[in-house]
Amino acid sequence: MCGALVNGVFGIAVALLVAGADTLVHWRIYHASHVWRRGLRGEERMNRILRLTLERRGHRILFARTVPGHGSADELVVGPGGLWLVHNEAWQPDFELSHHGGRLFIEGRTQSKLVREVTARADAAARLISDRSGIPVKVRPVLAVHGGRMPRRTPFEADGITFARPLKLIWWMRRNPSADYSADEVEEIARAAVHALPIGGRVMPASV
Repeated sequence: MCGALVNGVFGIAVALLVAGADTLVHWRIYHASHVWRRGLRGEERMNRILRLTLERRGHRILFARTVPGHGSADELVVGPGGLWLVHNEAWQPDFELSHHGGRLFIEGRTQSKLVREVTARADAAARLISDRSGIPVKVRPVLAVHGGRMPRRTPFEADGITFARPLKLIWWMRRNPSADYSADEVEEIARAAVHALPIGGRVMPASV
């Protein structure tokens, strides 16, 4: 139609533009759902992103640590701006994530079990690290969303947890500090976290 109404060159240009936009849309859908399609939750992808971003900016990242009595923490981020416990979840591409009245809904259903487990894990980690380091700390729970359909405005907070795609979540963490730790304090807290949150349930001796 564009070629008939204007000229052939304009018609070809519009066709290429439409084809490019269609390819981009399908690529973004494919990319957003590839973690879920592989049967993963997203830890490996988030690990790589954290290493390339926050770890290079003076943050300490602990991977796959155990919070005794509360399961595994995918990643624990210790930085000048505070501590964050990162949980990863991948949902089907057509699953809708929303929040109403401060609560999380997935496909219209509340997620009480998920949010209860994640927040309890973060609270327990904070107690253990505080006891070990002698520095009162707060661990904020955040959830990296892989797949699913998110609200237009993200990150968003629901049930005390911040939700976002991985890169937006890191952007939010850097711009929303809850503490002001020195480099020495970051190292001290990170060492305490290594001892308090073992790998695979192995408790490290205090002398390590």
